[in-house]
Amino acid sequence: MTIASFITKNALRNKRRALLCVLSVAVSLFLLVTLQVALREVTLPPEDVGAALRVVVRNKISISSPLPARQRAVIERIPGVEAVSPFSFFGGKYRNEESMSFAQFAMDPKLLRKIFGEAKMPENQYAAFEADQTACILGKVTADKYRLKVGDRVPLTSTLYPCSIELKIAGIYEGTIDDRNLLFHHKYLDEAGGSPGWVAMWWVKVRSVEEMPRVTEAINRAFASSSAEVRAETERAFQLSFVAMWGNIKIMVHSICTVVVFTLVLVTASTMSMAIRERFRELAVLKALGYRRRELFAFILAESFGLAALGAIIGIGTAWTLFTHASIAKLTQGIFLTFEVTPRIIGQAALVAASLGIIASLAPSIAVARMSVVEGLKTLD
Repeated sequence: MTIASFITKNALRNKRRALLCVLSVAVSLFLLVTLQVALREVTLPPEDVGAALRVVVRNKISISSPLPARQRAVIERIPGVEAVSPFSFFGGKYRNEESMSFAQFAMDPKLLRKIFGEAKMPENQYAAFEADQTACILGKVTADKYRLKVGDRVPLTSTLYPCSIELKIAGIYEGTIDDRNLLFHHKYLDEAGGSPGWVAMWWVKVRSVEEMPRVTEAINRAFASSSAEVRAETERAFQLSFVAMWGNIKIMVHSICTVVVFTLVLVTASTMSMAIRERFRELAVLKALGYRRRELFAFILAESFGLAALGAIIGIGTAWTLFTHASIAKLTQGIFLTFEVTPRIIGQAALVAASLGIIASLAPSIAVARMSVVEGLKTLD
């Protein structure tokens, strides 16, 4: 019998206990990876390729406070600005749903390709969207979810404006990070909502990345002493400001992860302690045959590390396979668009598993080291 086979036979002596130990490690590490990936997706939202050239201009006091439409002409005259479109959140409920399942925004349809060039549609759908004031375009994810197609009607009841609208789907776009939203004519919103001359925010396309700091500063300065001061920031900064509104979600997720790891250590350490206590007599025999403490410790460590490693392979491997190959948007009902298990997250989970294998072997190793041969031989199997 080799040392490897000896360790394997000891680890699998009680197959049910070994299986439960491996599964507890696998499930805990799967949960740990899921929490870490979710935290990453929430705190670092995905970014479109064109986001580096887009600036969001909103009311400095509050995002819910509107801006006067006359600001558009001022922003368009700022050097480095290529296009300016109003961008107002409608907040509509589709059919009789209790909550809003996808976002709707009113904008200038003629500037769609210039500002949001990532959205891909056939040329005739672009033309149809621009020509009809009651037309809209819909993201492919939402269209697939509700089985909607070009020509269908989309009734929406707003939770923000005192109106309901019905839009005709002129096109279905894809290619963006978030293929869920609905876009329609801002002029239609002005007429239906009864509040022309006001917009929620401005979406600005800048000519180059180098001009971005100067343009944002110029926009802020242009309305610094007006009755509607603005805050201009990059699209990325705007997304992260929403994350900041949710409070310190990092502390909550890290607290849960700490509890998961602590519970896992207790379960694994208890399993290893029971397994070694049942074999005190055999370990005493090995001591009598001349095996030293460090060699016995190596046997226990290898057994503990092996069970933890097997659980890590199953748990981390399942998480990577599921989140890489499954449609996360469908699994989470559109809450998450991507769920990337990065090498860093895999490394962190593997480090937890390795530490777990070491920590779980400490208590039984100390007990074996203190045990005398006579005391061990008196122990019943």
